[in-house]
Amino acid sequence: MNLSAKVTAAALITGLLAAGAATPAVAAPAPAQVRTVALPADATGTVTPAQWLADVSTDLAPAWTYIEQYVADPTAVRPAIVLDIDNTSLQTYFHPITEPAVPQVLELATYAHEHGISILFVTARPDFIASITRFTLENAGYPVDGLYGRDLGDLFESVQDFKTDMRTDIENQGYTIIANIGNNVTDLEGGHAEATFKLPDYNGLLS
Repeated sequence: MNLSAKVTAAALITGLLAAGAATPAVAAPAPAQVRTVALPADATGTVTPAQWLADVSTDLAPAWTYIEQYVADPTAVRPAIVLDIDNTSLQTYFHPITEPAVPQVLELATYAHEHGISILFVTARPDFIASITRFTLENAGYPVDGLYGRDLGDLFESVQDFKTDMRTDIENQGYTIIANIGNNVTDLEGGHAEATFKLPDYNGLLS
């Protein structure tokens, strides 16, 4: 099987795994920068790609301000941004085969990386497709300074607990997570980030 076919097959598998792997988050304080977004409907009753990207721009604006302020006065040791992948960094819902970058998130990640901030990805995707996931991210244009997926043992804990554990491990490696960006509360709750920014998921539609 050539690489293109592997990427296509893995993308389909990943979508099925992501749909079935998510577990409810435990109660915790709401993360910073959370905006409630009503579900704009088209004739099929789902959000349109154009509306979604417009909402991403709105929700990402505070993150831009925050990162630009940090760049103007950097203070952290080994600063890093943690990004979720599906429907945060990549357009998994609307383009499940090609999985292009979410352009606004790519622009922010590129800007941050150019100013000495590491870009780390924490995902519920399984480790056994890590090489394909990394290829997809890099092919979309992302700098990938670290990629953390779930191994077999991680599949038995909640997504939120897994992602919190990974951020703890990242801190133990000496990074300071200055921002954590995702489209689901399970990406953000649990601490271990100086600031959190939630992108729209329309009550779980894009989770």
